[in-house]
Amino acid sequence: MQRLENRVAIVTGAARGLGRLFGLTMAAEGAKIVVVDILEKEARDTAREIKEKGGEAVFLKVDVTSEKETLVMAEKTIMEFGRIDILVNNAAIFYGIGRKPFIEVSPEEWDQLMAVNLKGPFLCTRAVFPKMKEQKNGKIINLASETAFTGSTGLIHYVTSKGGIISFTRSLAAEMGQYGICVNSIAPGLTDTKAGRTLLNESKKYDISRTPLGRLEQPEDLVGAMIFLASDESDFITGQALVIDGGRYMH
Repeated sequence: MQRLENRVAIVTGAARGLGRLFGLTMAAEGAKIVVVDILEKEARDTAREIKEKGGEAVFLKVDVTSEKETLVMAEKTIMEFGRIDILVNNAAIFYGIGRKPFIEVSPEEWDQLMAVNLKGPFLCTRAVFPKMKEQKNGKIINLASETAFTGSTGLIHYVTSKGGIISFTRSLAAEMGQYGICVNSIAPGLTDTKAGRTLLNESKKYDISRTPLGRLEQPEDLVGAMIFLASDESDFITGQALVIDGGRYMH
C-alpha cells in the first residue's frame, strides 16, 4: 500500500532541486501534488513528469511572499482536489547567494531573503490552516538547515532565516496540535544539488572527512524523512527538527 495514498500535498519551490524531488517521490507514494513555484516552465515540467509516471498533479504559479497569491493557492487546491493534507514549505532563496561578510549584505538583500525564506512559509501556512483545521488533521513540513545549529561563515542572512524556520516550526506545533496538525522541520546538511555545488565549489572549508558517513549528502537522502513526516507513521511527532547530514551535527 502506498504510504500517502489519496493525500493532497502542496510543495512550494517544486520546479527544481529538492522541491521537484519531493513532489515526484510523494506522488510515487500516492499523493496528489500541487506543484507551486514562480518558475513556470520548470514547474510545469515537474507536474507533467508526475502525470507521465501515473500520478496526479497540477501546477500553480505562486509568489509565496504574496498573501493574495498564497490564499488563491489554497483555494485552487481545494477546488481541484477537495482537501489539503500536506504542506511542504520548501521554497527559499539559496542558489547563487554566495558567501560574503555580514557587513557586505545589503538591507535590501536581507529583506528579500527573509521575505521568501520566512514570510513565505508563514503566508503559505496561514493559507492552508483553515482547511486543515476543518479536517482536524494535517502535516506541515518546513525546510530548515543544519547551519541553523552550527552557523556558517559568510551566509548570515540564509542561516538566520533557517534558524527562524526552526523557531517557527516549534511555535506552530505548540499552537496547532489542538487541531490534530503536526508541524516539523527537516534540516539538511550541504547537499549535492546545483545550489549546493555552487557553494561547495567556492568553499575551501567543507571537509567531507568530518562527516561520519564519509560522503557528500545526496538529495535522495532526504526523501525517506519527508515521506515519514508526511505519513500516518509520524502522527505523534511534532515540533521537531530532524537533522539529516550524515552525522556532522549530533544533538
